[in-house]
Amino acid sequence: MQDGPGQIGRILILTGLAMAAAGTLGVLLGRVGFFRLPGDLQFGGRNWRIFVPVTTCILLSAVLTLVMWLINLLRR
Repeated sequence: MQDGPGQIGRILILTGLAMAAAGTLGVLLGRVGFFRLPGDLQFGGRNWRIFVPVTTCILLSAVLTLVMWLINLLRR
């Protein structure tokens, strides 16, 4: 494996692409109402707002656990 600036550059590019993909996915899921599920809590006043996505976090955790389990199963 190559060390040095070339390797660090590749890691930074891949990290940036992963973050851009996650951001795009977040925007698309937000447009279809994914982050406004029943159980997501919202509090706010005149000049402030707090959003606690409880149900969304539980659903994302279950989906990511299933995906990681499937990847682990297929790698064996």
